[in-house]
Amino acid sequence: MQFKQQIVQCLGPSGLHRMAYTEWGARDNPRVLVCVHGLTRNGRDFDALAEAMSGHYRVICPDVVGRGQSGHLRDPAAYAIPQYVADMVTLIARLNVETVHWVGTSMGGLIGMGLAAQEGSPIHKMVLNDVGPVITAESLQRIGTYVGTDPDWATFDEALAFVKFVSEPFGPLTEAQWYHLTESSVVQGSDGRWRFRYDPRIAEPFRAAFADKDVDLWPIYEQIKCPTLVIRGAQSDLLTRDTWQKMASCGPRAKLAEIEGVGHAPMFQSEDQIAVVRDFLLSA
Repeated sequence: MQFKQQIVQCLGPSGLHRMAYTEWGARDNPRVLVCVHGLTRNGRDFDALAEAMSGHYRVICPDVVGRGQSGHLRDPAAYAIPQYVADMVTLIARLNVETVHWVGTSMGGLIGMGLAAQEGSPIHKMVLNDVGPVITAESLQRIGTYVGTDPDWATFDEALAFVKFVSEPFGPLTEAQWYHLTESSVVQGSDGRWRFRYDPRIAEPFRAAFADKDVDLWPIYEQIKCPTLVIRGAQSDLLTRDTWQKMASCGPRAKLAEIEGVGHAPMFQSEDQIAVVRDFLLSA
């Protein structure tokens, strides 16, 4: 496993902030794949996928601001899709490429949709992982039960058990895979206790924006023109089967794939899940 840890400076209403990212593959490869994680996760979620794709692409996996190794925003109200899209434009400019392919899980898919819907978008092919133009109130309520609560644990094993519990919809993973997903998402503080590696204030605009009703983003989806694949966890409570199927008949008329035994969201830790992404992105 070989990657480089990089930093890019981004600008928001309250000033500059750092966005960290991992970089895989040959730096002079003009084919770039950007992989963006979910709400409380980080770019290291994509290590297995990035390693598998690094022979074909220069793979870039950012930690969205407020998560992972990235800095935090001074004003939590800016933890929202417009800021994240702006940061990705800055990142792509840093990479010095005209076009990219995109894999976005949950929030990372919403960021991808926001950028792909723009005229002249650099995204030329996109995978939306268990997210679409309708986000159910049920899933938002479930996520709202833990995001921003800022729990802490006396031992790493306690943190591991908690991650397994709240992330059960990820589906069956090996102990090594759970360990990796936990290790990259928690940090031990100076007091010896373990905490999530994200700013708990990301929950403030999340709760204010999503409240208790479904979120409807069909007008944005309709603007997307690039070839798109939508992957659904068969037990997902965030991307319903009806929404998933409708995505094939409007907007970019997405190709559809479903992964059994998984809810929200597939994590691309296994070869069969990675193959779904690879086959689509490398197809003519």
